[in-house]
Amino acid sequence: MVLIGYSGHAFVVYGIFKAAGKNVMGYCDVAEKTYNPFGLPYVGTENSETGLDAIKASGYFIAVGDNKLRKKIYEALQKNNLSSTNAIHPSAVIDSSANIATQGVMIAANATINPLAFIATGAICNTGCIVEHECAVGEFAHIGPGAVLCGNVKVGAGSFVGANAVIRQGVTIGNNAMIGAGAVVVKDVADGVTVVGVPAK
Repeated sequence: MVLIGYSGHAFVVYGIFKAAGKNVMGYCDVAEKTYNPFGLPYVGTENSETGLDAIKASGYFIAVGDNKLRKKIYEALQKNNLSSTNAIHPSAVIDSSANIATQGVMIAANATINPLAFIATGAICNTGCIVEHECAVGEFAHIGPGAVLCGNVKVGAGSFVGANAVIRQGVTIGNNAMIGAGAVVVKDVADGVTVVGVPAK
C-alpha cells in the first residue's frame, strides 16, 4: 500500500492499515518530508514515474483530509485507471446492511455505521463517529471525530461535519457545507453554507 499524502491525516490512515494487518510500503507527497514518524520511504509524487510504479505495484490510499484536494487526486488517478482501496479500522462496527463504496472510504477506529447507511466514494468517517440508520454520507465528505448523524440524515458531497457535532434526525446537509465542531444542527443546511453553535446558525 502507498499512502498519498503524509502528515496528520495520513498518520491515522497508517494506523488503520497497521491494525488491519496491511503493509504500507511508502508514501507520495509533493516533496519528501523531514518528519517521518513511521520511517516510510518517499517514492515521489503520485504523478511521477517512481510514484506511479509504486502505486501500480502496491495499490494506494489518498490519505488527505482536505475534501477538495482528495477528490482532485482521486479523479486524476482514475484517469489512469488506478482504483483506490478502502481503509477500515477493525474496531469499526459496520452493520451488514450498510452500503460502503469500494474506493477511497476511510472508517476510523470505533466508528459505528448502522443499518442501511450509505457511505460514498472518498468519504471519511473519523474516530468514534456514529452514522445512524439510513443516513447517507456523500462523496468526499468528512464526518469528524465523535460526530453523530441521527437517523435519515443526508450529508452532501464535499461537506465537513466537525468533531462532536450532532445532526438531528431527518436533516439534510447540502453539498460543500461546513458544520462547526460541537454544533447541534436541527434544520437543513443549504449548499456551501457554514453553521456553528447550539442550535447551529
